[in-house]
Amino acid sequence: MTTTGYLIIAISILIVLLAVFIISFVLYRKTPVPKGCEDIQINDEHCSMCGHSECANYQGKDKEEQQ
Repeated sequence: MTTTGYLIIAISILIVLLAVFIISFVLYRKTPVPKGCEDIQINDEHCSMCGHSECANYQGKDKEEQQ
């Protein structure tokens, strides 16, 4: 197989992967919120016990405490 053939295969694979990503992202965004989870609020009591430093809520709480 020539270099052009390999290039066409590589580009085709990238296009397919990009299409799968876009389709899955659109389907993810259209998925409704599960019942019972519509009005979930951040609970300070539970957040104070959580040590997960990568959580966006945890980082926001640190910023509020610094001010």
